[in-house]
Amino acid sequence: MSTNFDIIIVGGGAGGFFTAINCAEKNPKLKIAILERGKEVLTKVRISGGGRCNVTHACFVPNELVKFYPRGEKELRGPFHQFCSGDTIEWFEKHGVELKIEDDGRMFPVSNSSQTIIDCFTAATKKLGIQVLTGQSVQSIYKSNADEGSFWKIETQNQQYFCEKLVLATGSNPKMWDMLQEFGHTIVSPVPSLFTFNIKDPRIKELPGVSAQVSVKVKDTKLTSTGPLLVTHWGMSGPAILKLSAWGARILFEKNYQFTIFVNWLNDVDTEEAESILKELKLEHSKKAVSKKSPFDFPNRLWESLVLASGIYEETKWADLSKNQLQNLANQLTKAQFQVNGKSTFKEEFVTAGGIDLKEINFKTMESKIHPNLFFAGEITNIDAITGGFNFQNAWTSGFIVANSISQ
Repeated sequence: MSTNFDIIIVGGGAGGFFTAINCAEKNPKLKIAILERGKEVLTKVRISGGGRCNVTHACFVPNELVKFYPRGEKELRGPFHQFCSGDTIEWFEKHGVELKIEDDGRMFPVSNSSQTIIDCFTAATKKLGIQVLTGQSVQSIYKSNADEGSFWKIETQNQQYFCEKLVLATGSNPKMWDMLQEFGHTIVSPVPSLFTFNIKDPRIKELPGVSAQVSVKVKDTKLTSTGPLLVTHWGMSGPAILKLSAWGARILFEKNYQFTIFVNWLNDVDTEEAESILKELKLEHSKKAVSKKSPFDFPNRLWESLVLASGIYEETKWADLSKNQLQNLANQLTKAQFQVNGKSTFKEEFVTAGGIDLKEINFKTMESKIHPNLFFAGEITNIDAITGGFNFQNAWTSGFIVANSISQ
């Protein structure tokens, strides 16, 4: 088996495949290999989006798109002007995969199966003659010195490979980050991003499955978030919580995942406003029991739980509410405090904040500023996004730019 290539891409995931295919399409003469440490390729693509693969997001303006990246917002502006979500849709259509937009802006293959994306990539690598080599765990990387000519040597547990240009698309891989540190790159230490909150609280204990449109704030920080919140068996999840975990990845890590949040179940209604709404309800529904029916746009079960938590009995009528009870209820509705004790991973889609320091990358080419002919694609860099197809978009954009700069 030949071990000399023009380009070697380490990492058989989304970024690695996209880079390889685009390199080969732009310059069919290039000899390209993908090295994957596992037995299978594209494993994260397979499980993403609940097995449907959330390919990208229907946000087509680069300056808007960057706002979904807690780390990388400034750096991605230029790259997204080169290759954005609209280009992703066009690319996949050209390769026989039609995408659809869901109500929340997430985009999936029309087939609703991640296998469609995997088949598209594997068919393209076969057609273009790209060698996909599995079971190749990289043990060391060697860069030639000036006397030897310019090449990279990659050693796996059973083989040596040589190439002129090396692309690392290994995602959040501590072993690879260690190797890069030896090469003089700075690694921003990794911390989890995109996780759910563990909360044991009588108010939500019986409410798994209940969701509401809320705003959430972390006490003693500037961290806030709005969106749907989902009550789970272990605490709270949903976009409002996941966004907070992404933007607050470093801060919440420093707090050792022990902190207090305020939940406003009425989203943008403040306490004073809530109190005056409750006073009106007291006049309108004087003879009805407070706990019976939610007057707000969230489930009755949640309303009943908040009413009881305000010291109001189940049978208490609106007319009998004391001023104190009314204030308590307004507080429970607009600034309910919950203690968070730990986190849980969000599905299998584990995302990490951390990676190669962005100052050491040329974002016009995705090439290392320290070592010529070394390129990066995807999550190996200190870029991460909230959930919704944005992490994949970063993989497609960076892979496309790498291919552009290499194949010229």
